[in-house]
Amino acid sequence: MALWDRLKQSAQTMQNQLDAKKHELKSGGFRDASMAMCALVAAADGSVDPSERQRVAALIATNPVLQNFEAADLHRRFDDYLTTVTADFELGKVTLLQVIGKVAKKPVEARAVIQIGIVIGGADGDFDKTEQAIVREACFALAISPDEFDL
Repeated sequence: MALWDRLKQSAQTMQNQLDAKKHELKSGGFRDASMAMCALVAAADGSVDPSERQRVAALIATNPVLQNFEAADLHRRFDDYLTTVTADFELGKVTLLQVIGKVAKKPVEARAVIQIGIVIGGADGDFDKTEQAIVREACFALAISPDEFDL
């Protein structure tokens, strides 16, 4: 199976798992951690071009699990987190990993945040090494083994 096909299949599997747990993913902590993850993945290479911002914003708006929350609120949080991480990448990354870490004691939410990172990272067909590294760091912030997600 080609890398592209494996990536699409993995992202679809993650999305299916998220959909199955949608009713459990309604807390403010999950909302914030998810948007922090989206911002980190979008800025993983140190910058975010307008098309990448648009693509991630569109994915946020259409993701069934994130429809538990008001779209405008999600976009505002995503934009705020992007501003944080692009103003000073290293400091912003630490700040957003702390936001993500707040759901560590809720295993369903913690794993869902990682799955959202993988879905967002793989959405363009190229879950690159920098995106994988960011998601791996989030795993550590959540006390989850990256091996659980083949990272």
